Amino acid sequence: MNASPFSLENKTILITGASSGLGAATAMECSKVGAKLILVGRNEERLNNTFTKLNGQDHIQITIDLIQEEKLNQLTKELPKLDGLVLSAGITITKPIKFISKDNIDEIFQINTVSPMLLIQKLIKSKKMNSGSSVIFISSIAIAKAYLANSIYSASKGAVNSFSKVLALELAPRKIRSNCIEPGIIPTKMSLNGTFSEEQLLEDEKNYPLGFGEPNDVAHGCIYLLSDASKWVTGAVLKIDGGVTLK
Repeated sequence: MNASPFSLENKTILITGASSGLGAATAMECSKVGAKLILVGRNEERLNNTFTKLNGQDHIQITIDLIQEEKLNQLTKELPKLDGLVLSAGITITKPIKFISKDNIDEIFQINTVSPMLLIQKLIKSKKMNSGSSVIFISSIAIAKAYLANSIYSASKGAVNSFSKVLALELAPRKIRSNCIEPGIIPTKMSLNGTFSEEQLLEDEKNYPLGFGEPNDVAHGCIYLLSDASKWVTGAVLKIDGGVTLK
């Protein structure tokens, strides 16, 4: 038996958005501390790339589009009992408010907000979350720190934070925890994919007292919230942002 409260041995953890960025980093780091992982992503090639880098065995990968409710129903039926859930799937769009469309709003909210809400609802209803398990929503400092042309993404993550707090109250009798992590900007495929130019990133890094972080910095926060070390932490928001929101 591992004496460390930060160990994830004997814990089965589902990670969405595991094909790249923070989800992939979280998967790889969780595998190093003993977790049995179920990785979910939309891109089979990238998801397999993450899968091949995991430590240990008995992990599972599932290529699925979580915006389709029938796929969510199918996934829920096939899943084993879970000890942890990291909801990392997400997209963003950079567009001034006067140019946004209903399609933009629907797409961002469906992936960032509605799908994780429905997934956790189905997991709870089907009793797939073990007592003592942990739910983590990957949110963003963008809910409080305004960035030009980032309105839909910010709003979608703000909704997630509010949802997590109510979820924490409702699941407390079953000793299931719900928390959010708010990362600052970490150079990943998402942040480099049209959201910020390279020049903008270099300029923005000057605002970070500790400079930009790495995906593993967020992954280690996930390990804490998934582990028994955080068994008395729920409804919380963990900022991992290099100190940028201090300004």
